Amino acid sequence: MKKVKNRAWSSLIIALALVALLAVYLVKLADNGGAWATYFNGGTPAGTIIDRNGVTLYSSDENGVSYSADATTRLACYHLIGDANGNVRTGALRQFRDMLSGYSFINGTSSGKTLQITVDSSLNAVAYNALAGRNGAVMLMDYTTGEILCMVSTPADDPQNPSESPADGTYINKCLSASFVPGSVFKLVTLAAAIENIPDLFERTFWCEGSSVVGGAVLNCTGSHGNQTIEQALANSCNCAFGAIALELGADTIAEYAEKLGLTQELSLDGMTVTAGSFDKAEEGSIGLAWSGIGQYNDMVVPYALVRYVAAIANGGSVYEPNLLGHGNLDRESEILSADTASRIAEMMNYNVQNAYGGQWTFPGLNVSAKTGTAEVGDGTSHAWMTGFLNDPTHPYAFVVLVENAGGGLTNAAPIVNQLLQAAIAE
Repeated sequence: MKKVKNRAWSSLIIALALVALLAVYLVKLADNGGAWATYFNGGTPAGTIIDRNGVTLYSSDENGVSYSADATTRLACYHLIGDANGNVRTGALRQFRDMLSGYSFINGTSSGKTLQITVDSSLNAVAYNALAGRNGAVMLMDYTTGEILCMVSTPADDPQNPSESPADGTYINKCLSASFVPGSVFKLVTLAAAIENIPDLFERTFWCEGSSVVGGAVLNCTGSHGNQTIEQALANSCNCAFGAIALELGADTIAEYAEKLGLTQELSLDGMTVTAGSFDKAEEGSIGLAWSGIGQYNDMVVPYALVRYVAAIANGGSVYEPNLLGHGNLDRESEILSADTASRIAEMMNYNVQNAYGGQWTFPGLNVSAKTGTAEVGDGTSHAWMTGFLNDPTHPYAFVVLVENAGGGLTNAAPIVNQLLQAAIAE
């Protein structure tokens, strides 16, 4: 009798295990069925991808796979669309293949669907050409809807004629999947923390004579700025002023704001994971802490997170989550800054452009608010950054431009911003 009872228990355990495995399989099938169906159909989903203006960027049917007829468009949209081999993890061909193939858990696959994305491929081409063969990342988004209008990463490849030996970094979408030393664009984070934690910030002045000594080490500045207000310190991108502010705020406060503003969060874009940036807390009172508030030390930022942050500044402190599928994420608004703080930062960014960046000489006919960055990367070169937004209710665009190892942000990133914005308002 004991043997019978043991066998019965063994059979029950085996049956329960089989039920559990079946449940796991069904969950996996529901989550990955579209990918599996695509894989066994040659790896490329049937269907068509078009941009916001109806331009075909990808098509696959019984006659085969095709991409845009224009070579520059194929290169400019490489990381947006991906390739037949799935090399680009964040490409639409990998991330949205269920929707593209028309897959459903109940009915399987269809003959393919048309998927429209929010990007304007002509703006991608403008950004790609403006990078002029340099490595980097460019994004443009509508800060009132979250729609991404331009997303370009270089180097790129031609999905129709793939390279046998692509350049390093070709398969990485640097807008979403790579982090970089931010340099002075990170001062926008330190500034937000300062506005909300230093009550007399706007009554103070900050002294700069070209360098300061912190903990026995020298903190070098971009120039000798003398006595300056916080508005002037941001326009001058004064390391002495922002180093002193970082020391006063402390590492915990700056880290808190970097997280709250999304710079060190693991964000997502239409369900795909975006790489998180990082902020290491240096010792209180140290030169490392001063440099970290300036955007150096061990700070790392992802372009996507930065454009999301400045979009919130432009939008009164609230961010509409960026999207490529145009689902109208207006119900996904979240406040990451107070309206007062956002307004103050926006005014100061506009002051930057008018008083330090050349105003109408740099951006003819445009009212731009921005911050540049020249981020030292430790090999004698610097990444060129510019991020900001257009003050134009008809064209509510936030942007970020990164050019790797290019030098000064104003010299190398601002011309790309101008070309992109001029093209965008002409659309």
